[in-house]
Amino acid sequence: MTYKFKLSKWQLFAWSTGLILSAPLFFLLFESLQGNSEVFSHLWDTVLWDYITNTVLLVLGVCVLSCAIALPLGWLTAYCSFPGKKQFEWALMLPLAMPTYIIAYVYTDLLDYAGPVQIALRKWFGWQSPSDYWFFDIRTLPGAIVMIALVLYPYLFLIFKTALREQSFKLVQASQLMGLSPKQSFFKVSLVLSRGAIVAALALISMETMADFATVSYFAVSTLTTAVYDTWFGYYSLTAAAKISGVMLLLLFLALMAERFSRRNQAVFERQSSVNSESLYVLKGKSAWLATAFCGFILLIAFLIPIAVLVNYAITYFDKAWNIEFFSYAWQSLKVAGIVSVITITLSIFVVFYQRVAKQTYPLIPGRLASTGYALPGTVLAIAVLLPLTLLENTINEALEPYNLDIGLLLTGSILTIIIAYIVRFYAIAHGAIESSFLRISPSLDMASQSMGKSQGQTLRLIHLPLLRRGLLTAALLVFIECMKELPAALLLRPFNFESLATHVFQYVSDEQLELASISALFIVIVGFIPLYFINRSMEQRS
Repeated sequence: MTYKFKLSKWQLFAWSTGLILSAPLFFLLFESLQGNSEVFSHLWDTVLWDYITNTVLLVLGVCVLSCAIALPLGWLTAYCSFPGKKQFEWALMLPLAMPTYIIAYVYTDLLDYAGPVQIALRKWFGWQSPSDYWFFDIRTLPGAIVMIALVLYPYLFLIFKTALREQSFKLVQASQLMGLSPKQSFFKVSLVLSRGAIVAALALISMETMADFATVSYFAVSTLTTAVYDTWFGYYSLTAAAKISGVMLLLLFLALMAERFSRRNQAVFERQSSVNSESLYVLKGKSAWLATAFCGFILLIAFLIPIAVLVNYAITYFDKAWNIEFFSYAWQSLKVAGIVSVITITLSIFVVFYQRVAKQTYPLIPGRLASTGYALPGTVLAIAVLLPLTLLENTINEALEPYNLDIGLLLTGSILTIIIAYIVRFYAIAHGAIESSFLRISPSLDMASQSMGKSQGQTLRLIHLPLLRRGLLTAALLVFIECMKELPAALLLRPFNFESLATHVFQYVSDEQLELASISALFIVIVGFIPLYFINRSMEQRS
């Protein structure tokens, strides 16, 4: 299909969007390559290698533990029939709604020396002091690995389960005819065919792990994310923070290149046209109940226990947690999330539509440029956004100086900074969801609209937008929830008079008083259920 419409206005808009949203990344790279910084040199000579080591170990540990949890869960729910399977298919995604710092606080409160678990053990066995027994110390690097993996494993679970269901069941059935046991079929067929999906999911988990600030900060585990935060707030050195951010970007780049390299020669030529609702393995007796117990145990520790503790806190401390601060911070969070959702959806519609009507290779570049911000951890993103905004602000003030005018910190000292940072970071989510929805619209509708004399804008407004309603809603919800949960960027960029629910809850977590912000924490979790519900409904409708 070839459009005869003029594309100049769409080209201008798409390329402007791509260049503006990718500008923070280029400013960050430029700043990180500047001359020596005394602060960075000091960190390089003393603790920076420890930060890098901890970051690598954290990412590897979370990936390994996520595999140990998600791969068996995905295989069981995709291929096996056992009691509770239908409920576990959607319930095992619920931990995604739980911020990592909340689950970290809950288990610290439960498992610390003064927590109920160790108190009960000392009472039962007559232990008097820590020297009498050994207990897992949760506020360590291994503890952080466990907490983050419990929240992030659903990414791998969902992607792996979907990959298994898209594979031809004939291959697994052929392995059965060849005498392979379910275990052998899992390792020799299912894992091999899903390798690309697994590596892609692990790359996403790696980025989310490297971006985590709250859990590692609460557990006093020094990583590159905390190093950026400490360098900015401790030394007020933007250049040093940019250089540390450059190190993080290098690690992210290596992880993404490893993911691409692992899939360079992979191709799957036989796929199902739809999801097969039948189970390949019907588990009975001990095997069936072991599968149910494993799924139930993961759901219990990853979601049910933390949510039960939060509900208990909210009921017990309701009078203190239900206050004017909650409504004020909730409104500010909802306002920012709503503004960012509308802007990212609007930008994505026009950029993706430009890709559709141009029908060439180069129109994909603006969308890819605009999506680069999602790979930036929150602390890195904050530094990246501050660099161009500070330059622009100083330039404007210098230009207005002869007229005795001054905009002050209008850009870097207001809520506008947070909105811009969120748009840069979460545009990729909206772009991906809307791009996927556009691909499901038949090109014949565009040709029919063209033959009826409709303009390019009319085609978008009258044909595409009504058909994109479900995709637009999903994209808006995903961006909205990510904005509600985002913490590191908000901590670094918030003005003095701004507090979001995420920063409000984290401040109480840092002070060991989550119970006083329990209603705010529950609100974040409950709002997080919404996109999970729509994703589950969408998957059910396709099955």
